[in-house]
Amino acid sequence: MSNRNFYVLVEGRAEANPTDVLLELESGETLSAQWLHKLCGSYASVFRRLGCAVGDRVAVQVEKSAHAFALYLACLRAGLCYLPINTAYRSAELAYLLKDAQPSFLLRGPNTEALPDMTVPRSTKVLTFGIRGEGTFASLVKAGETSFSTVELNGAAPAALLYTSGTTGRPKGALISHAALSYTAQTLSRLWGFSSSDVLLHALPIFHSHGLFISFNVALAGGARILLQNKFDVSPVLDAIPRSTVFMGVPTYYHRLLTCPSLASSLCRNMRLFISGSAPLSAPMHRDFETRTGHRILERYGLTEAMILCSNPLEGDRRPGSVGLPIPGVDLRIAGERDEALPVGQVGIIQARGPGLFSGYWNNAEQTKAELTADGFFRTGDMGLVDEKGYVSITGRAKDLIISGGYNVYPAEVEAVIDELTSVKESAVVGATHADFGECVVAFVIASDKSDPPSESEVIQQVKRNMASYKTPKKVIVVDDFPRNAMGKVLKKELRTTLADFPTLGSDNANR
Repeated sequence: MSNRNFYVLVEGRAEANPTDVLLELESGETLSAQWLHKLCGSYASVFRRLGCAVGDRVAVQVEKSAHAFALYLACLRAGLCYLPINTAYRSAELAYLLKDAQPSFLLRGPNTEALPDMTVPRSTKVLTFGIRGEGTFASLVKAGETSFSTVELNGAAPAALLYTSGTTGRPKGALISHAALSYTAQTLSRLWGFSSSDVLLHALPIFHSHGLFISFNVALAGGARILLQNKFDVSPVLDAIPRSTVFMGVPTYYHRLLTCPSLASSLCRNMRLFISGSAPLSAPMHRDFETRTGHRILERYGLTEAMILCSNPLEGDRRPGSVGLPIPGVDLRIAGERDEALPVGQVGIIQARGPGLFSGYWNNAEQTKAELTADGFFRTGDMGLVDEKGYVSITGRAKDLIISGGYNVYPAEVEAVIDELTSVKESAVVGATHADFGECVVAFVIASDKSDPPSESEVIQQVKRNMASYKTPKKVIVVDDFPRNAMGKVLKKELRTTLADFPTLGSDNANR
């Protein structure tokens, strides 16, 4: 059989154009395709010497860097399953993922805080890995050891394990195959017109599928140079735009760019394409950006379990408020409660199938079966409609998932932390419109003692101590009781409706 390992794409580029610049760092340093290929060989050799077997999980919680990209690709090259972890995750969040995934190794930054004893399973070995690759992992790299035979795999082999939230229970691990990565990278590269003349301005985090499997992989497949920024900061991004041709971001990035007077068509004269995803882009923001820059943002739609499902066209009508058309290879339908296809223009659940779909949830066949229809469509949980020309619009979410600044927030997870406070009898977390993040977390709480309710600061600090900052509530509202149905279930839709009585939440970036 032909080798379906995703790394074959990288290997082919390195062999065909070894001296081509692949990465350009903020310092101005440039790194070639050959540099990346050789470093991947060194890293993959370490994993082999450590006894890693094909399919073993490797958890990675490190800062974004060129070396971190090499680590990701080395795992794929060695046939390992890459598990990226948000660098903001606290020990309790990390402990759950490690217990569930049981990785062979956990790689963390050299200066991260020590983990409590029970956080890491006994079968998981911890190594350190810095932005230049320094740390205990580097001490295992042998000088001159750069050759490595890329492990031969079939397309179904697991390449990555991404944890995603649902409406009940804990986060679930979605298995992404090598075939899904290759299909997505190659399809989007063609669809968005990537070539060796492109320079992708990369400011997204790489513990997220958007930054790693979309931005980075698509640029690799298209032969583009990647202008690497360690994080999104408005000033450095504005400085880099004249040297770039493509930018991918979340709506929060575009909102922040629009606050800068220097954002103008003259600054964007070399830009070919602006792309937005991970959260809904408002029609007013779409129009404002075009007015300021002369560019119509290309909005697309995807999710962890299905990579990318829809995209507005490169050539043609990019519609504000629409995520565009299903991409080649994707079957998409709007369905009713019994999974029946609904007619054009009618709102229902978005369901899809295609080669970019996940392989299933890690160690959770029951949940996998529950999320798939009898004919293999994935129930996204998003509500939407398709118009007469095939354009898809998202109208809401059947799930209670909150997307804040492009990151998923699982309400039940935050509620569990808040409910640990003795002053709180019960909590309910919902999403509220936020001018900067698109959505933010708002917590409703019922006090254990109504004469001595918890303060907003008390609740916020409780979440901050235990969870990533983007999960922290921007507002805490104490109520006597929650609206409930006949079975006692909290009616979160009604809670969200009451938020209209409060001032609009704005561009407070302090908790990001």
